Amino acid sequence: MINEFNITSAEYQIDEHGNNSCIQANIDGRLTFIPLDMDNRHYAEIMRQVEAGELTIEEADLNE
Repeated sequence: MINEFNITSAEYQIDEHGNNSCIQANIDGRLTFIPLDMDNRHYAEIMRQVEAGELTIEEADLNE
């Protein structure tokens, strides 16, 4: 079964070493932080949508 969520934005967040650490996403109208783990249903759905060309994950905003 594929989880379908209304994902309107996705942006990588970085750790103190400059590595991607999670994704900040707006899912079903809620700001959510998603771990980079395929066992996480939200991450799996984000990656499915990225592979289908339905969603782009923005790079981290280094000015924040």
